[in-house]
Amino acid sequence: QVQLVESGGGLVQPGGSLRLSCAASGSISSINAMRWYRQAPGKQRELVAGLTSGSRISYVESVKGRFTISRDNAKNTVYLQMNSLKPEDTAVYYCNTEIVPGGSSRYPRVYWGQGTQVTVSS
Repeated sequence: QVQLVESGGGLVQPGGSLRLSCAASGSISSINAMRWYRQAPGKQRELVAGLTSGSRISYVESVKGRFTISRDNAKNTVYLQMNSLKPEDTAVYYCNTEIVPGGSSRYPRVYWGQGTQVTVSS
């Protein structure tokens, strides 16, 4: 069984910073991609940032220059460094991974973290 555990959310003032972490554990053969999504109240879930095992990186336009996605392969962990936070960044942030589980199967599966709340307010 593969599990994703998120941490790092909290309450910060505008202009502040947070670093989110998402650690994958369990029976893992390989990780093909890792992504961060967010969902604000009354809004659609939005892809914020993503990277592949080949280090291809993408960001939604609204966070470019402020957010950085990175990965620690040894720890099976993806990070989202968020700087210059704005009130409109307030949302529940979810990590999303495409993982090939351990065992005989070679088919990748998608797993979601439990979500972590980020609130940007004065």
